[in-house]
Amino acid sequence: MDTSTATGGLTAPPPPPAPPKPRPRPTMARHLAAARDRLWDKPANAVVKLGDWRVRITDGPNAYMQYKDVVIRGIYRFQAARPDPYIIDGGSNMGVSVLGFKADHPAARVVAFEPDAAVCEMLKENLERNGSADGVEIVTAGLAEEAGRVSFRPDGSAGGQVTGDGDASIAVVRLSDYLKEPADFVKLNIEGQELPVLRELERSGAIANIKRLVLEYHGWAGGAQCLGEILTLLDRCGMRYLVHDFDAETCGVTKPPFRHRPRADWFCLVYGERVPA
Repeated sequence: MDTSTATGGLTAPPPPPAPPKPRPRPTMARHLAAARDRLWDKPANAVVKLGDWRVRITDGPNAYMQYKDVVIRGIYRFQAARPDPYIIDGGSNMGVSVLGFKADHPAARVVAFEPDAAVCEMLKENLERNGSADGVEIVTAGLAEEAGRVSFRPDGSAGGQVTGDGDASIAVVRLSDYLKEPADFVKLNIEGQELPVLRELERSGAIANIKRLVLEYHGWAGGAQCLGEILTLLDRCGMRYLVHDFDAETCGVTKPPFRHRPRADWFCLVYGERVPA
């Protein structure tokens, strides 16, 4: 087209320059890779930034995994029907899950169980440092089918277990004693004690007071396979469930190509929600 004719003999001005392209936002994979690089080699007891919080950590790998799964993936997030939900956190560790509950539900009442005394002190410190201690009851005990004392093998991280030959002894309590009223959300990450605790809840009838739960199932190498019994129990008690086996970084054993690995532990999350009859 003759621009001089179209504009009455004047040359049309050039088009304005294109605006600069927006800087690409980092993808989730890049963000998590950067977080892993930043956290993985942090020493025990370091204070690091996890999301909006400053947290004293048990160790770098545990800090990274909890940041990835709890903070970024949101494995314990839920929608509450009231502003002050009652939440039970079995296996609170250094407090990342509790910090998340209090961030999402500031008026929540939380009962946090952590049997490892050293890690429990870290939990208390992290809640106080981040202004999240109000409304939180910390119980320095594990959860079990019967109250008492049991042998415990601490690992200083997130994998302390009740065993028959542990190096320490811890107090254990029944979860039913804390379910005298309806609980909006129950989280259980109790290193293989999930089924005994659920059995006691069913036997006592206290499971009827749980609206939603998320538990981490621990498939120990060579151990009893209890997932089927857990799912059957939840179904019998009026809960619909979903199962999630984490990502390949947390649980690569469950990813194809499938094969039995006799020395490999594996994990999955089970979400249960009570539905109207």
